Amino acid sequence: MTLNAMDAVWPLHGITLKRFLRDYWQRKPLVLRQGMPGFRPLRSRAELFALAGDQDTESRMVRRDGETWSLAHGPFTRRAFPALKQPAWTLLVQGMNLLDDNVNALLDRFRFIPDARLDDIMISWASDKGGVGPHVDDYDVFLIQAEGRRRWRLGPVPDRRMRADQPLKLLEFFEPDMDLVAEPGDVIYLPPAWGHDGIAEGPCMTYSVGFRAPPADELLRQLLWKLADELPAGPRYSDRGTMDDGVALHPARVPAAMVDFLRDAFARLKPGSRQFEAALAELLTEPKQQVWFEPASQGGVRLRQCVERSGLRLDRRSRMLYTAHVLTINGEQVPAALARSALLRRFADRRVLDAAAWGRASDAERALLLDWCTQGWVVPGA
Repeated sequence: MTLNAMDAVWPLHGITLKRFLRDYWQRKPLVLRQGMPGFRPLRSRAELFALAGDQDTESRMVRRDGETWSLAHGPFTRRAFPALKQPAWTLLVQGMNLLDDNVNALLDRFRFIPDARLDDIMISWASDKGGVGPHVDDYDVFLIQAEGRRRWRLGPVPDRRMRADQPLKLLEFFEPDMDLVAEPGDVIYLPPAWGHDGIAEGPCMTYSVGFRAPPADELLRQLLWKLADELPAGPRYSDRGTMDDGVALHPARVPAAMVDFLRDAFARLKPGSRQFEAALAELLTEPKQQVWFEPASQGGVRLRQCVERSGLRLDRRSRMLYTAHVLTINGEQVPAALARSALLRRFADRRVLDAAAWGRASDAERALLLDWCTQGWVVPGA
C-alpha cells in the first residue's frame, strides 16, 4: 500500500501520515485539536463498570487522598466503587479491544504502525480531579479524549526517580513545559519517556492507544526459552570414570565437568535467522493471559456454508503475523507448505477475507481456515 493510500485510512485530522512519521513519531509530542472530530465513547460508563467486574478483564482503580495514593486490582463489585460525585478516583480497564468489536475497530485504525508494535486500548473513567499522577511510559501512546475535559501537563523527564512511598510509579520530580485542556475529539500523541499527568476537570473518559516496546533482555529471555524448548534431546550428564576420592574433601564444589557439559549443550543452540524469525513471530502472536476463544457453534457443513456466503474475518482477539519465511497465528506456525500463501498473508494484513477470495482459495487453504474457524480464531462474516 502506498503512502498516499495509507493517508486514506489515517485516523487523525490536522496532519498527514507522512508528516507525522517524519516529524513526530518517537520524537516529540503532538496535540491535535479535534484530531478525531465527533469522537464519542464506544462504551458507556455503566458498561465499563460492569466489565470491570469480570474476572477475565484486567482492571485497576486508583484513588488519591491529598498526597496519598492507593491502587486496587479488579475484578470489582459495584459496591467497591466510590460514589460518582466523590472526587479524585479513576477506573482503568485494559485490553478493551479484546472485549468489544467497536473498540477493536478503533484499534485497527492505528495499523499504520506494524501489528508487531500495536498493543491495546485502555479506557479510563475519572471523577472530578481524578488521575493516576505524573508518570512516564516507555512506549508510544495516543490519548483520545472521549467525554468531559482533562487537563494535561506534559514535559521531558531528565530525572526518572520514582516516589518510594506510593504504590504507583509516580515521578518524584516532574516539571512540565506544556499545560492544556483536552476536550472530546482532541488527540495527544506522546513518544516514549515523555512525562505526563492528566487530571479530570469534572467526570471524564479517555482512551489510550498503546504500543509494544519490549526491552531487549525481556525479549531475549522469552526467545531463549522458545529456542531451547525446540532443541532435540541431548545426552544425559554422566561422570563415569572421571570421579576420584578427592571429591570427598570438597563436596560443595561444582564439578568442572558439569560446567563443561552445560557449555557444550549451550553451544548447540545456534539458531539461524529463520529460527529467530519463527520464534519471534510465535512470541508476538501468543494470546494474552486473559484471552480465551469460543469454539464455533456450527457443525462443519454449516460453517462452510456460512463462509462461502459471507466470507470470514479474524476474531478480535486473534493475532496473526508473518515474516519472509513463516506465518503465525496465536502463537502457532502455519504449516511450511502454506507459510508463503499470498491469500493467508493478505488475510493477515486485512484481517478479513470476502466470499470471492474464499472461492479462489486452494483446498489446503480452505481446510486451514475452517480449522481456525472451528477453534474460534476466525469467525464467519467479512
